[in-house]
Parts: sequence; structure tokens; C-alpha cells
Amino acid sequence: MNVTTANAASSLTPAEQKSVSRITFWNIFVAFAAFALAVPMGAYQVLVRSGYFPELKNAALYYTSVSTHGVLMAYVLSTFFIMGFGYHTAANSLKQGLWNKKFTWFGFWLATIGVILAAIALLTGRASVLYTFYPPEMAHPIFYIGAAMLVIGSWFWCVDMIVETVRWKRRHPGQPVPVIMFGTVMNALLWLWTSLGVAAEVVFQLIPVSLGWDDALDPGLARTLFSETLHAIVYFWLFPAYLVMYSILPKEAGGRLFGDEIARIAFIMLFIFSVPIGFHHLYVDPQQAAGWKLLHMFGTFMVAVPSLITGFTVIASMEIAGRLRGGKGVFGWLKTLDYGNPVVLAGVLALLMLTVGGWGGVINASYSLDTVVHNTQWIPGHFHLIYGGTTVIMYFAAAYWLIPKITKHKLFSRKLALFQLVLWFLGMWITTIPWHYLGIIGQPRRVDTLVAYQQAGGELLKSWDLSMLVMNVGAIMLLVSGILFIINLLFSVVRPEPDEAEKIVEYARAIKEPMKVPYVLNSLSFWNWTMFFYLLASYGYPVLQFWFLKTPQSIPWGY
Repeated sequence: MNVTTANAASSLTPAEQKSVSRITFWNIFVAFAAFALAVPMGAYQVLVRSGYFPELKNAALYYTSVSTHGVLMAYVLSTFFIMGFGYHTAANSLKQGLWNKKFTWFGFWLATIGVILAAIALLTGRASVLYTFYPPEMAHPIFYIGAAMLVIGSWFWCVDMIVETVRWKRRHPGQPVPVIMFGTVMNALLWLWTSLGVAAEVVFQLIPVSLGWDDALDPGLARTLFSETLHAIVYFWLFPAYLVMYSILPKEAGGRLFGDEIARIAFIMLFIFSVPIGFHHLYVDPQQAAGWKLLHMFGTFMVAVPSLITGFTVIASMEIAGRLRGGKGVFGWLKTLDYGNPVVLAGVLALLMLTVGGWGGVINASYSLDTVVHNTQWIPGHFHLIYGGTTVIMYFAAAYWLIPKITKHKLFSRKLALFQLVLWFLGMWITTIPWHYLGIIGQPRRVDTLVAYQQAGGELLKSWDLSMLVMNVGAIMLLVSGILFIINLLFSVVRPEPDEAEKIVEYARAIKEPMKVPYVLNSLSFWNWTMFFYLLASYGYPVLQFWFLKTPQSIPWGY
């Protein structure tokens, strides 16, 4: 009997399964409640920036919307979805219940209360500092306290994932951790390391200044600390999308995973190369030397490798499924894929967006090319294609797969799910392609439309017109798609159509399932120590220099 077959027999008691389903459900609930609030704000920003709806112009409301939308999408949706998906994955791949329910729920409530506190500051206009919240702009202290609580609450999830993995390894010595759980725990380690940057900035700089305990801070140090989080968080977002592609999509497509070991290599590379590369966001900042920026640039280029591995492996896995379904010829397997399955359809659409968005990332990583698009509308175009496109569409697919598993209800409408996914895909393209173009010709990012127009001037302004019109269409499509997604999920939860078949949780099996893998492809401690030394090498001196070099300090703006 192989490892996967042995693990297939569930050892979860009904009480354990119910407990896991509850914590999964409420994390997913908070995640998509944040999404439901954030999507209309995103559409509002696009309509305001376009200039076609002058009656919507309101600078204070615009910046409140930008900040709230960014925080809800980048921190709340992603963090709570990843936690919920992770709890379900740990229980069902390792076949064991929560090790400490009180610990788990305390982390959830700490993070949730933090979100509520931050939301109060955001929605009352006292935290319009964008989701990067760079000083010297300062928010109300309640925002920073809430953000710190969210991050610290998420650390409880990280500890849960590590403890669950260690417990399983002790009971199964020498056996490879199921690949979906190996990727999950690698993401937990990634988040622990990368969130230290923003946590240190908030706790030791922003909170003391916002409370009036200190009257100055060093913005260079703040930006350096935040850079540890700013780009690695992208891979924290992407990890569950990749996990769905590796471990759920092949099964849903009717095939097998192309390779177990190659998936582990991709997860390890994502972990190691994603954290110590944040200086490519500081290319134009004077506080860090060019040599350190060069080091981080090389690391940034390396992150493209696991994404290329993922693209190859997932496409190969889908080809296996297509050929098992009767596909012939070089590309005939594409015609036989089950595009009526939301997970399969979303996987194909996500890979298309990842391909284009990934090449945009390579441009951003280049020092010379980044200076062309730095702080232009190109940047939102890029990260919306990667996060709002590739990542969020896989969150949709995972939710369509996951909600029936934890509620035992059929999905309300598969046809609606398919339509919603295609609408989101098309809306994201129609929105982000104009943004890429506008960035190339110099339209600034972040600012409301009035300021942008004043900066642009007459002739340049005319070259924006068509793009500004087109992006409105894309924004409305995204808004409609988001509403349809929430409706489909809501009806799936409340409609009384139980289906016992929905409770079965199965993950993709590899073509050749390993009975044993090399130590480095199954180890947590080895790669954790590797990260420690790599992070020390890339961030040690750049952070410590602020304590022994004189750097300008600035008085924060009043809030």
C-alpha cells in the first residue's frame, strides 16, 4: 500500500471534522465579506479616475476608498482565505484534528478584532495612507494597532501549520509529507519571516509616533522594513493558488500530478527566493546602496523560476487529464478538458494571466526598466493581473470546491460559477491592459483623477482618453462578477440541498508516488535555517546601518 492510499482512509472523528469545518468556514466568511466590501470600492476608483463621471469626484472619499480597498484585498481577503484553506488542508491531508482548538480560535478572534479596529479607522477617513502606509504620512493609532493584531493573529495559524506537520512527521517517520501540506507549511514559514518586517515597522515606529510617544521616525528605516513584506506577500497570496493547481486541479480534471518532487522543489524555491528581494521596490530610494539593490534584483529574477516550473508542471498535469479523456495529437488534449468544472476552467484562465503578469514582473525587477514605470499606472496593472487575476480567480475556484465540502451542500449553480469566472477573466484584462499602456506613457498611480490631469497637461491628456473609457467597462464587469460570486456562495450555504458525496476530500495523486523523498524535499528545519542566513545576508547590514549612520528623520504629518 502506498503512502497516498494509506492516508486516504480518514482517521478524523465526526467531532474533529466538524471542528475543522467550523474554523474553515468562519475564516472563509471573513475573507469574502472583506472581498464583498472591497470590490465596489475598486470599481468606484476606476470610475473616478476615468473622468467620465465628474459627479463622483471627492478626493477624501477617493483616498479612503483606495486605502480600504487595498487593505481588504491585500491583507484581509488573502490572510483569512489562506488560514481557512490551510486548516482544511492540514486536517484532510494529514488526517488529524486540530492540536489545540482554543489556541486556533484565539488567533482567529485576535485577527478578526484587529480587522474591525483597522476598518473603523479606514472607513472614517483616519487611515487614508494606502495599504503600504509609508511614513511620513500617518494614520490614526487604532489602524496600526488593528493591523498589528491581524498580523499577530495570523502567526497563530502559522504555528498551527508547523505543529500539525511536526506531529504528523513524528507519527510517520521517513514518510514524505503530503505535497499539498508541504506547500502549506512552506507558506506558513514564508509568512512568519516576511511579516516580521511590517510588524517591526508598525510596532516599533508607527504605533509609538501615532500615539504621541515619539515625535519623529526614520522613513528610510520604515521603508526598508516594509520592503521585507511588500513583495514576499505576493507569494504568500500565490501559494494557495499554486496548491490548488498542483493538488486539486489535476484530480478535478481527471488526471494526475505530473511530478511530486518537482512540486516540492517549486515550493522550496518560492519560499527561499521570495523573502529577501524587497529592495527592487526601493530602486529610487537613496537610503540603500546600489550593491544591495543589485543583490535583491538577482533574487527577484530567481523567483521567476518556480513560477516557470509551476506553469510547466500544471500544464503537463492537464495534458495527462486531456489524453486520458481521449485527446489526440499535439494539442488535441486541450479540446477534451472538462471546462465545465470551475476548478479546471479557473486553472486555465489563471495560467494565461500568470504568463503575462509574470513577464511584467520581470520588467519591474530590472533596475533600468523599473525606473520607466516606477509609480505609474503600470504597477497597479501588473499586480492586479497577478493578484486580482491569477490569485483571486483561483481563490474563487477553491471556494467553489471547498464550500460544498464543509457545508455538505451542492454548489448553487455551476453554470453561474463558470459565467462568473469568465466574466472576471475578461474584466481583468479589459481593466489592466489600459493601465499597462497608461503607465508606459506616464500616467501616475494612486492619485485621484483631478491631480493626475493637472500633472499630465493637455496633449498628454488626450492620449489617455480611449484607455480611460475602456477601463470603465472592465471595472463594471469585475463588479458584476464579484456580486455573482457572492450570490453563488451565499445560496450554496443557505439552500437546504445536502449531498453526502460532497464531503469526500481527495487530492491529486502523482504519476509516480514517492515512498520516500530526499531529506531536503521533506525538511522544515533545513530550509528554515537557510532562510535565516539568506535573510541575514540580504537585510542585516541594510537595517543595522540606521543605528550607526546618521540618516534624516522627518516629523510625521498630523492625522
